[in-house]
This record gives sequence, C-alpha cells and structure tokens, in this order.
Amino acid sequence: MQYHSPNSFEDAAALALAATGTTRFLAGGTDVLVQLRADIITPDTVIDIKNIPGTQNITCNADGSWTLGVATPGAEMREHAGLGQDWPGLVEAMDLIGSTQVQGRATLVGNLCNGSPAADSVPAMATAGVELSITNAQGTRRVPVMDIPAGPGRTHLTQGDVISAVHIPARGERGGDAYLRFIPRTEMDIAVVGCAVNLRLDTAGVITEASVSLGAVAPTVLVLDDAADTLIGSTLDDASLDRLAEAASAACNPISDKRGTIEFRTHVAGVLAKRAAKIAYARAQGVTK
Repeated sequence: MQYHSPNSFEDAAALALAATGTTRFLAGGTDVLVQLRADIITPDTVIDIKNIPGTQNITCNADGSWTLGVATPGAEMREHAGLGQDWPGLVEAMDLIGSTQVQGRATLVGNLCNGSPAADSVPAMATAGVELSITNAQGTRRVPVMDIPAGPGRTHLTQGDVISAVHIPARGERGGDAYLRFIPRTEMDIAVVGCAVNLRLDTAGVITEASVSLGAVAPTVLVLDDAADTLIGSTLDDASLDRLAEAASAACNPISDKRGTIEFRTHVAGVLAKRAAKIAYARAQGVTK
C-alpha cells in the first residue's frame, strides 16, 4: 500500500489520477480505517488530505455563506455558534453520527462519499442547497451535493476527482431547517428513516420556499419537490401538513430488512416530515433554534 500526504488538492487529484487499483482518500477516516481493520477493503493507494491547508476551517464569508474544509469534523461544527445559529438542522444531522469519539473525526464529505442511503447529513445538505468544490486535472468546479450519490456504496466521482470544499448558502432572513431520524436505539445507530426540511417565510408567516429530503427509503437520498410544493403558500396548517405527509410517504421506495419493513418506513417518512416541518417553521419564526 502506498501512502501519500499531499500539500494541495491539485497534487491530491494528480496522485489519484495516476494511481492504479483501489484508492481511498483519508480525512476523518471513520469509514476507511474501520474497513481496513475489518479487511473489507485493502487500498493500493491512500491519499491523506487532512494536512492540506484549510481542510479543517469553518469560514463565514462576507455574503453570509459558509465554506467548510473537507476534514472539518462534526464536533467542530457543533461547537461553532454562528454555524449552528444559521443551520441548526444541518449541524444536528452531523451531530447524530456515531459516538462522541467518532464525531471528533467524522466529516460531511466522508458521510456523503461513503455512499450510504441512510447517511444522516446528506438529506440536511440537500435541503440546505449545499454545493461542493471538486478538483481534478481540469481545474475546480462546483456541483450540487445531490450530484454525488449514485447508489449504495457508490458515487458519481471519477478517478482523479477530489472534493476540496463544502459551500453552505447564506441563511438569510426568516429561514429555518431541521433534521429528524428514526432509529431503534436512543443513539449510535443507522437511520431507518431520516427526514430534513428547510423553509423560508414571508413577514406574515407564509412559506415562500421549501425543500424536503428523505434518507434510507430508496437507493439514494431523495429530494421531494412534490412534498415541498405542498408547503409553499401555506402557514403550515394541519391540511398542508397532511398533504406533506402523504407526499413524503408516496415518494418512498424502501426495502424491508431487519430494521424496518416497507410499510413501516413508508409510514414513518410521513410522520417525520410533519415533525421536521414544524421544527423548521418554528426556527424560521425565530421561536426556537
């Protein structure tokens, strides 16, 4: 196995492009190291990107948007008051991943690139409108987060691509987000269903923008445009919540396994959508964060 620790993303991309066999990037390492120790994978090349300058920075830009380094751990996100004030749903989604020790290493990008349909942070990133910088031999481009997942354990990244930054939009006024999941245990478990909602209101409390996303109910995270449309123009009354739940359940395409049946996951998706929407709405009103 070859180990590299480049000083720039351009060098990391060049190393990945030239590599043969199996390549893994190392940032937090909460998935890669476990897979190595369990003999699930034996990479021919490991490219450690966490020593590249800026990979653990959290930056609030002049326009109110945020740029996160790709090795920023969830624990640092949780402790950052400004980020948590703007995007509590995204931060709490990341904060649900693993134990306290794992949260000290786990990253948004690692959670995304692991390719799990049940990844907690991905629905929250999707509803927030997160974009990613991808660096390769042709330069650096920005793509929406939902351009990355391809299926369980797979992404649309190609050889030589390396994600080099996470971009979170400015929160703006009267906006709020939330993420909820159902797990059989109280913590440290994989989502049976996860749901994120992001809303913006006008001064009268009418929803003007909405985004809804589900995890663990299809081969990839789902972004539910029809469900979001049920909320726009409403003040989150009971009728709109019922329409949201119906649309969320209708969008599900889950499997049955030991953690939940198709019927159970479909029902829970609707329940979580209503609950997450209520939290996001209250946050958008400034009632709670």
